[in-house]
Amino acid sequence: MNEHREGRLRTRWRRTARTVVAAAAAVGMGVLSIGFTAGAANAGVSSADRGTPTASLAAAPVSRIATGDLHTCVTRTDGTLWCWGNNFYGQLGDGTRTNQTSPVRTGDATTWARVDAGSSNTCAVRTDGTLWCWGNNVNGQLGDGSTTRRTSPVRVGDATTWANVSTGANHTCAVQTTGTLWCWGLNRHAQLGIGTSPQLTTTPVQVGTATTWASVTTGYAHTCAIRTDRTLWCWGSSSDGQLGLGIRDYRATPTQVGTATTWTGVTAGYAHTCAVRAEGTLWCWGENGYGQVGGGSGFQTTPLQVGTATTWVRVETGIDSSCATRTDGSLWCWGNNTSGQLGDGTTTHRSTPTRVGTATTWADGASASYHACGARTDGSLWCWGDNSFGQVGDGTTTHRSTPAQVALPA
Repeated sequence: MNEHREGRLRTRWRRTARTVVAAAAAVGMGVLSIGFTAGAANAGVSSADRGTPTASLAAAPVSRIATGDLHTCVTRTDGTLWCWGNNFYGQLGDGTRTNQTSPVRTGDATTWARVDAGSSNTCAVRTDGTLWCWGNNVNGQLGDGSTTRRTSPVRVGDATTWANVSTGANHTCAVQTTGTLWCWGLNRHAQLGIGTSPQLTTTPVQVGTATTWASVTTGYAHTCAIRTDRTLWCWGSSSDGQLGLGIRDYRATPTQVGTATTWTGVTAGYAHTCAVRAEGTLWCWGENGYGQVGGGSGFQTTPLQVGTATTWVRVETGIDSSCATRTDGSLWCWGNNTSGQLGDGTTTHRSTPTRVGTATTWADGASASYHACGARTDGSLWCWGDNSFGQVGDGTTTHRSTPAQVALPA
């Protein structure tokens, strides 16, 4: 669990992300290498800052958004689930391994409530409290007792009390309505919160005995969760300070971050973490090579306040970037901008929050990765950034440095 070992594993993980592209090309999945189009037109619709969504794009409003490394999934208010982008591991859940540049429906259920996308897998909760996962399963991250890849949703156990789920690169965690917390998948860096053994589990294992867990978020090799008393807890790898505990080591079981009791939301990126407090302040920590922490320089091993604003509502972290919404409906992003995932019309990395256009109608459900997506208050969906596999969902494989509206089928 030493830092050198962590570095080698991280290098391997980054290489794996590139290998997905090569492998997809090898099996004839239509990978295109297209130059970046800064500020490209949004596939026949106006910019996110001009006008309102056209009637032809109107559909049931988006309720939840999840961006994986190379794919996107959303639930709609009618309970349907839609995914698109890379499908090499079956992470779109449509029963195939075919990439999709536009949204395709996952099954015919109309009871999907929440969804989360990992590197190459997806998990979702239904209104009946059941939990389902699909896609890559090499480390048991689907929780179905196997390491078999799944191209359509498979149920995780027989519980009907799942409340929310978060799936990362190689592990998954979820909270039940009983307030208990469960994790499964790879545990090489103690990211499951159950100690250092076993190194892998293919079915959910309860984290401790507490019944006060409210929400959970998973990064590459670390996990954080908030309890009902609004305390924040993190565990797993802290090679870059991503646990916020003032260390660059690891913790094998949940450890409280500071003494604050006002945390309302937390999100774990690749190797950094951001969270919002009840008073509207925003805090980030961990790896900061692209400015994804939003301030300071170098590793930040304890929570660092991002600016002085007290109007932050929600924050989402990606691989090496972050996006957050404010009470005035504005959207801000910062960090790695290689693929235009910050949505500001450039490919310039940003070390402080940079506003995405001038719109004031962003809802609080943005999601970020190598690409990002956000919903407007009218329920319309907009995506931007890397689009190599169609993960922006606009029917093309052209990268976008500004938000492009996604046409969800009626």
